[in-house]
Amino acid sequence: MTTHRLTAPAPGWTATTDVVVVGSGVAGLTVALNVRKAGLRAMVVTKAMLDDGSTRWAQGGIAAALGEGDTPGQHLDDTLVAGAGLCDEEAVRTLVTEGPDAVRRLIAVGAAFDRGTDGEILLTREGGHHRRRIAHAGGDATGAEISRALVDAVRTDQDIELIEHALVLDLLTDAEGHAAGLTLHVMGEGARDGVGAVRARAVVLATGGMGQVFSATTNPAVSTGDGVALALRAGAAVTDLEFVQFHPTVLWLGPEAEGQQPLVSEAVRGEGAHLVDADGVRFMLGQHELAELAPRDIVAKAITRRMLEQGAEHMYLDGRHFGAEMWEQRFPTILASCRSHGIDPVTEPIPVAPAAHYASGGVRTDPHGRTSVPGLYACGEVACTGVHGANRLASNSLLEGLVFAERIAADLAGRHLAGGLPERTVDVAAARAAHAVPLPPSEARAEIQRLMSRGAGVLRSAASMAGAAAGLGLIAEQTYAHLAEDKPADPRVETWEAANLLLVSTALVAAAAQRAETRGCHWREDFPERDDAAWRRHLITTLAAAGGPVSTPEEQ
Repeated sequence: MTTHRLTAPAPGWTATTDVVVVGSGVAGLTVALNVRKAGLRAMVVTKAMLDDGSTRWAQGGIAAALGEGDTPGQHLDDTLVAGAGLCDEEAVRTLVTEGPDAVRRLIAVGAAFDRGTDGEILLTREGGHHRRRIAHAGGDATGAEISRALVDAVRTDQDIELIEHALVLDLLTDAEGHAAGLTLHVMGEGARDGVGAVRARAVVLATGGMGQVFSATTNPAVSTGDGVALALRAGAAVTDLEFVQFHPTVLWLGPEAEGQQPLVSEAVRGEGAHLVDADGVRFMLGQHELAELAPRDIVAKAITRRMLEQGAEHMYLDGRHFGAEMWEQRFPTILASCRSHGIDPVTEPIPVAPAAHYASGGVRTDPHGRTSVPGLYACGEVACTGVHGANRLASNSLLEGLVFAERIAADLAGRHLAGGLPERTVDVAAARAAHAVPLPPSEARAEIQRLMSRGAGVLRSAASMAGAAAGLGLIAEQTYAHLAEDKPADPRVETWEAANLLLVSTALVAAAAQRAETRGCHWREDFPERDDAAWRRHLITTLAAAGGPVSTPEEQ
């Protein structure tokens, strides 16, 4: 197996643990807490602060069949429909059957969901759901509450070691090719500043998404595809990268707006807000039986189509009929966000447009979170469990992270009890002999985002993606040329992130160009129809020995 590594100085320090978890969202912290219960040492490595993972940005809620009359079977049906024929039905069945109890265990950890006067959990609807099954907290601050509860639990457990402000670089493997730790760069001061290494019996990736591939996204600035890039360089398979979900209703801040954009939760439409154009016409009526609550890919396409038809830069979300009290109590975070940008949803419609939101694909895993590299696990948005298919059903992401994190922890605990999780020996210095990845300059990040937004955004074509591929290729060529001239970019966070973005973007475009159909959140204007005969299958992407991503269709 050929592995590739980012250019980095030799590790200056080394730590040891049993399980190292990269990421501090619901998935990563759940793994850490559960492996500790099994008697394993755990270390959590996070790129920012422990309480600054992607989970805290989730507004809408967590989906589970908790309500009267709802069943896991109905949740399964809605998920399969949203996934447009590419969900792994057994993975979805696992999600919906184990989900309700997983949510109850989350409550036991300390997460407080909104409840009615009868003490029952309040449930709402979101796009693609035929029943109210979305549990929420703080009105529209569900992710923040879940993050708070899990962070408190992790900080209470003195035996979980934390390394904050750390960018993961590459996987370390032993002589048998088993994951044996990783290298990372700590952005701080003290004994663990700079590049170091963590030796471990197993590695769990829970690094979140890759929304920063695009100019405008709901993802935080740290979501640069680090986990997917690391997995590719380590020889792991990734799949379904072409299925990037664009959230339909992101607050429109102008044509030049870049970076993380404010989300207007789907729960706003779940409570009855309407999508309208500048003339006040509800254009979702007649588009789908659920109108504004159709699956996200359908709503995003309808908004984009209406914008193209009218030459408009955005549409509107009208919730004026809610009244001030409902906005203040049910959606306080969104209300404050809109008002901070000069928009008052109580008295005026909210300008919205689609923006990159969630990666339905990622590092390919089995039902226990194992990747194709022994000892390397993945869960949460960085993983592709098969649950989401071609389009994630609203609010299934937090549940997926929770359920499959518990399954990873159970698998690790079982292996440990059976003696199948021995200490690993790895020569950190020798690992540097792997193929070095040249680092583009940090300013390449903006160009990568521009190319991806223009060529591989909501609406794609062979021509647009060829343009994106050519531009990305030029950045790679220039990077290699500078390396040959002995003028490489400095190894630091900004250049490592640029290298990760370049690799993930190139892999995404390669897969999207190959899928010659429209399915879920992959919309080809030159192939507008779904083609089950040829394309009801996945694309598996790996990194070739020469360093470029190769996508291979899964056999039908």
